[in-house]
Amino acid sequence: MWVTADGHIRQELLPDGRYDEARGARSSAYTGRYTVSGSHLEYVDDTGFTATGDIRDGVLFHEHLVLYKENQA
Repeated sequence: MWVTADGHIRQELLPDGRYDEARGARSSAYTGRYTVSGSHLEYVDDTGFTATGDIRDGVLFHEHLVLYKENQA
């Protein structure tokens, strides 16, 4: 589970290549699939929207978001 510092956005990267992103009280606000190549992530949500992310120094930079492992936020 990755979360923003304020805990508002929570992104779970599931082992089957799916992700589930909650925003505030809205669970499963975004869902889709992801792939990983090294420290780079490619996302395709269930509506076809695409995004990218990179993990650097244990921090996930996902487009304009900065997310931390849940126990580090």
